[in-house]
Amino acid sequence: MTVLGEQLALFGGCQRWRQGREHYRPAGEPFEPTRYGVEPIDFRLSRQFVTQHHYSGTMPAARLQLGLRHKASAFQTDTLAGVLVFSVPVQEQAVPAWLGLPPRLGIEIGRLVLLDAVPGNGESWFLGRCFRLLRQLLPEVQGVLSYCDPLERRDAQGHVVKRGHIGTVYKAFNGRYAGRSAARTLLLSADGRSVNERTLSKIRLGEQGAGYAIRQLQALGAPAPRPGEAGPAYVARAVSEGGFRKVRHPGNLAFT
Repeated sequence: MTVLGEQLALFGGCQRWRQGREHYRPAGEPFEPTRYGVEPIDFRLSRQFVTQHHYSGTMPAARLQLGLRHKASAFQTDTLAGVLVFSVPVQEQAVPAWLGLPPRLGIEIGRLVLLDAVPGNGESWFLGRCFRLLRQLLPEVQGVLSYCDPLERRDAQGHVVKRGHIGTVYKAFNGRYAGRSAARTLLLSADGRSVNERTLSKIRLGEQGAGYAIRQLQALGAPAPRPGEAGPAYVARAVSEGGFRKVRHPGNLAFT
């Protein structure tokens, strides 16, 4: 499948994560499924794993969290080696637009995070088990939407922190390329992470969760709020003083 005639760099490896940095395993690497299992996990554990290891450092609004468990030997306790989050799309109209369904009947793959110790063929096996559990646990869901980000991310020093991708794992799993999401401008921190516009909106409006949003922004390099500083004024100052920069994004690739 050709994506609008674009030829993005293809890498001979499978994407993995650890401590916010991506790594790659060789494609076609042997995977031993008897050493792994997949099960639902609670939100707190999945959020801790995702925010620790994924480059974004954020957890989407989840409907179902599934964990990849690895047991190195019969004498060891299994450990969490990956998380897939089926989430609520950020845009309410995403499911109707891409899947032609009412919002509640569609779902998004909000995060797919595997540690760098998981062999190359692990994600397709994991994805298959996750879809099986999705049908069992959320039988009302009739369609799944996933996005692939083709835009490379670099930190302020020019080092690549995330490569651009064209959705190879979704295409290998019979995902249908449906088009591009809308182009937009990203606000990136000095280390190359993207600032969620919803985070800024919560701070500006003083909504529930604004305190957590402020802590997230500070973790990306923003200064602390001043005593009595209003939300809009703080956001403007944080963006100006926190080493953030704007980058134009052409839109994510959507798969259904």
